[in-house]
Amino acid sequence: MAVTPRDNAAFEAGIKLGALYHQFVGAPVNLDTAASLEEAIAASISVQPYVKAIAVSLDRDMIRAGLGSFGYTELKGPMLKVEAVIRYGGCEASVGIRYTDGYPLMFIKDIREV
Repeated sequence: MAVTPRDNAAFEAGIKLGALYHQFVGAPVNLDTAASLEEAIAASISVQPYVKAIAVSLDRDMIRAGLGSFGYTELKGPMLKVEAVIRYGGCEASVGIRYTDGYPLMFIKDIREV
């Protein structure tokens, strides 16, 4: 069976989300730097091939709750909310990251021909 643009869109989406997660989890963050970290994560991933759109937000309540005596915490997977659109060939995959049962599940919301 031949690999289709739909298959490649899903594959590229998984690669982007996995790279994002493993590159940035553990980064130092506090309430003053959360917005710039969101922007840096999105900008970093957006330059990769096939990324049409990406939105990253960090849970400020979780950051606040994790602040230590030095005024920061590290980015943890459950703090991340990510949505992205990957376009490969004539297909777009809308994807995201959500924490499910303690696991950072990368998921496909939708794949469609464009």
